[in-house]
This record gives sequence, structure tokens and C-alpha cells, in this order.
Amino acid sequence: MPDAKPEIVFVTGNQNKLNEVRLILGGDATPFQLTNEPLDLEEIQGHDLQEIAEAKLKQAVDQLGPGRPVFVEDTALCFDEYNGLPGAYIKWFVKSMGLEKVVKMLDGFENKGAYAVTTIAYADSQGKHHFFQGKTHGTIVPSRGHRNFGWDSIFQPDEAPNGETYAEMEKADKNKISQRGRAFDQLKKHLYSS
Repeated sequence: MPDAKPEIVFVTGNQNKLNEVRLILGGDATPFQLTNEPLDLEEIQGHDLQEIAEAKLKQAVDQLGPGRPVFVEDTALCFDEYNGLPGAYIKWFVKSMGLEKVVKMLDGFENKGAYAVTTIAYADSQGKHHFFQGKTHGTIVPSRGHRNFGWDSIFQPDEAPNGETYAEMEKADKNKISQRGRAFDQLKKHLYSS
């Protein structure tokens, strides 16, 4: 009987996010088993994305116990005109205001430019912390496409071949250019080379 694949825990309760990450990391062909834990982690308030991710990682390690490889991710949507805000607070902006009002935040500005950033903090089985970050530039637009994944319907990446929002793109195409895809591609290289 072959050895079981080593387990790596992704701290998320979001099934869409888990499915997307499984796909990016290689699906069923990975040399590890990706599981998830919907831990309730306190999110520190701040603008330093690595600091936020590291604080979440430390809590996850405390809750899961040492020696279990685990990673957390934090994603921000940063408006050029607001010097990077809402940033890590985007989830709360969308939750309390809705997508239409988030888009209206830029009504008085000609520049609708934004960038999305995903930061991953990973603790290996020895407890060493590793960080990976991906970034994608784009534009904030009125909502187009499905609305079942955060702010995907209002972010039009500059690299979208036909000017689609994330929500209008096929998952595989989105993963090639998204900040999450880029950050997880770095994690994948790390996991496959260690």
C-alpha cells in the first residue's frame, strides 16, 4: 500500500476559494493532500499585508498544533486614488456597503485604477514561516458577471484579453493572471521543490 500523501491545511471556510486553490496547486496530481479548516481567526487591523497574514498564521498554528503544515491567505483590493485603501478592509467594505457603493467611491475621480494583492503565509512542518505575494493591476468598473465571489465582478484586470472582469472570465484564464493565482503559483513552486 503506497504511503499516504502528507497533509497541508488551508485555513478557509470558503468552498469557492478552496476549489480555486486546489486547481491552482495541481488538483488531484499534487504530492500532498490539501485539506481545509474553517478556523475563526482574529484579523488584525492594519495596512501591512504580510503582518496581517503572519498574525493569522500564528493563530492557526496555535489552534492546530505545531508540526502541521498550514497556510493562510489574505487578499486586498487597493484603489490608486485612495493611496491603497480599502486594501485589506475590502471584505468589510463589500459586506457593509455592497458592490455598487464600493464602485461609487471612485465617482469623483478620473482614475479608476486599482490593484489586487494576495499574501500567503505558510508554516512548514518545522514551524518555519514563508511568505508569497501576487499582484494584479486593473480598473474598478460597474459590476459585470456573477456575484458569488467577493468583488470579482467589479475588478477588470489590465491583462484580461477581452476586457472582462474576473467574474466574466473562465476560472483557468483568471488563475493565470489573478493575484491569487500568482501568489499560489509561488507557493506551489516552493511546495514542489522542498
